[in-house]
Amino acid sequence: MDVIAVDDPTDAQIQGWHDVLTAVHAADPAAEPAPDPERTARGLLGAEPGARRRLWAVTGGGHMVAVAALRLPGDPGAGRPGEIDIQVRPGHRRRGLGGRLLTVAAGALRADGRTSVIAQVLAGTPAVPFLESHGFECVLTLRGMLLRLDDVPAGRVARLLAGGPEGYRLVRWRGAVPDEHAAALARAKHAMADPAEYEAAVWDAHRVREMAEIVAKRGDDLYTVAALSGGAIAGFTEVVVPDGCTGRAAQYDTAVVPEHRGRRIGIWVKAAMLDWLAEARPGVREIETENAGDNAHMLAVNEELGFRAERESMEYQAAVTALPGAP
Repeated sequence: MDVIAVDDPTDAQIQGWHDVLTAVHAADPAAEPAPDPERTARGLLGAEPGARRRLWAVTGGGHMVAVAALRLPGDPGAGRPGEIDIQVRPGHRRRGLGGRLLTVAAGALRADGRTSVIAQVLAGTPAVPFLESHGFECVLTLRGMLLRLDDVPAGRVARLLAGGPEGYRLVRWRGAVPDEHAAALARAKHAMADPAEYEAAVWDAHRVREMAEIVAKRGDDLYTVAALSGGAIAGFTEVVVPDGCTGRAAQYDTAVVPEHRGRRIGIWVKAAMLDWLAEARPGVREIETENAGDNAHMLAVNEELGFRAERESMEYQAAVTALPGAP
């Protein structure tokens, strides 16, 4: 079997890649929707602002049997880690194919001046022992949750909105953050209980805009609701609605700045988001989210809204020097 670079995917290669993802999903669905062919194509073909992507596949018998995508955020040599995703057809696992792809990706990481790489995988799947056997260590456990909007009791959103704290006002925007809120949103993002400490990534106005550009480039819509205290953002929440949404949207970041905590701002902005989506995107019937397993406050907020646990995933990190092929 051969490892090939998929630098400029053909229609046949895109279909082969999608077939691998479909086979993996069939074995480990984890309550997630099946891969969408159009999203697979956009992910392989679309240029992403602020990042580069390298793609490889293992082929055998004229078919792809394993694939790897390496995301390289920032410029070469940037302090941020690379992000690797390796998928192997269930019938071809334990043959060293994933290791071969990881070795090739490790060479690309070294050539790009990276010192570390991260990967997110579902708990309890073969990906866990694979990563652990190749120098990765778990740095974060994430709880995947799902809110079915039809299950939200009538009147709950209105009551939560009515219970908003005094001295604050809500603002909202679709797409890129307005200039007057960009720096404040970047400051608020530092409050997130997220893996920033090992991603070595600093939020600033440029990165905030870059994230919105990435979402827009995919054809998706980014919705943001924020609570203001004076001119400062005290808390915010983001939801991304996929292009051609058939029912499920994705919760992105939610955070409340430390000095504004304890006033139920988190659940207030989330309720405002649900109210907005009901008006602007009635096709959204589910919202999925992930929270760090030790983020008890946000887990409680989501459970009060009606989110229910669906899966558990894990963030792994490895030093590039620990990867196969290291000198």
